Amino acid sequence: MVSLFTVFGPPAVTVLLFAVGALPYAWWVTRRKPSRPARWAVIGGAAAIAAYGAGTVYGLAFTNPLDVCADRTGDGVYMDAGRDYGLTSVDVDGFPPSVTCHWTSGHSTEVVWFWAPPLLYAGLACSVVCFALLLVNRTRRS
Repeated sequence: MVSLFTVFGPPAVTVLLFAVGALPYAWWVTRRKPSRPARWAVIGGAAAIAAYGAGTVYGLAFTNPLDVCADRTGDGVYMDAGRDYGLTSVDVDGFPPSVTCHWTSGHSTEVVWFWAPPLLYAGLACSVVCFALLLVNRTRRS
């Protein structure tokens, strides 16, 4: 059950978060008329938050990393879906998000989606640059 969420959940939840966030963003842009750097700072922050959430599989990597990597059998052993390998350990890193599953066969797999870390860094960079532009513009006006 968790395996289906691990496969299809992060992209679906990320798209849902962007869709839900688009309504308040559109309302803010039409009512307040923010500057372009302010708009891009908000977009970059939203992208970074969504990427971090997808990278940690929306908290499951911290609460139950074994379920993110493998399916639990009736005996309580975690096995790789589709193969006959048992799970030996899981490494979870908070930043940048990384969930590495180690198997009895000796190979390791990364569960975090390939697009999550680049989107996280791009969103953070966009936010930092735009906030710096906002500060520079504010000090010029003063």
